[in-house]
Amino acid sequence: MAGHSHAANVKRRKDSVNAKKAKIFSKCAKHLDSAVRVGGPDPTQNPRLGLAIEKARAANMPKDNIDRAIKKAAGEKDGAEYLELVYEGYGPGGVALMISCLTDNRNRTAPDIKFLLEKRGGNLGAQGSVSFLFDMRSVFVVDCDDKEEEELMEEAMEAGAEDVVLDDGVATFYGDATEFIELKAGLEAAGYEEFISAEISYVPQTRMPLESPEDAKKIQGIIDALEDNDDVQTVSGNHSFPPEWLE
Repeated sequence: MAGHSHAANVKRRKDSVNAKKAKIFSKCAKHLDSAVRVGGPDPTQNPRLGLAIEKARAANMPKDNIDRAIKKAAGEKDGAEYLELVYEGYGPGGVALMISCLTDNRNRTAPDIKFLLEKRGGNLGAQGSVSFLFDMRSVFVVDCDDKEEEELMEEAMEAGAEDVVLDDGVATFYGDATEFIELKAGLEAAGYEEFISAEISYVPQTRMPLESPEDAKKIQGIIDALEDNDDVQTVSGNHSFPPEWLE
């Protein structure tokens, strides 16, 4: 893969994670709630809930918060029913965007996504307009200190990852979307106790280099605005830019 700005972007935002923890945990709780309503509160009988729990743990959500969210969802008979929706669109400069949402009201979410895109120079696309440019994969981003690429490749093979990318002290491990739990366990066995980012998301097959720091700022602004929306779970773009532009 070329143009690995994803890890660099995640690292840039790491310092602001504490400020966003409440929102991150809220989105995890929504995912847990949805899973419980679909298949019940027992993760051994509900694979969807098992996955939601592992994603919440990877986001460093405290165990008490996870248990509380599950019990709350199990005790509410008439709570909200969530829909998983994926919107496709374009950012400034034609950057392709995949926006995964979990919502209890599509009539609210669709206009919100459309407004956020158009306000910042993008637009909402039709279904299938950009999805063919992406693959759904498990993605784990970790601090790797001073490890060399060869050592990371060995860890990736042992953990069951398909690929690993080293970028400025940050390693991004990629795996099959259906192997999230297994890959997480493999990386934990390799000594990674905390993840900068851990998600199942759309990964671009190829990346489009941006022409200037101004373009990068516009794209990052539109992604930040989308991620700040309560209904949005993940946002993926097919752009890339040099890490030094982050400064």
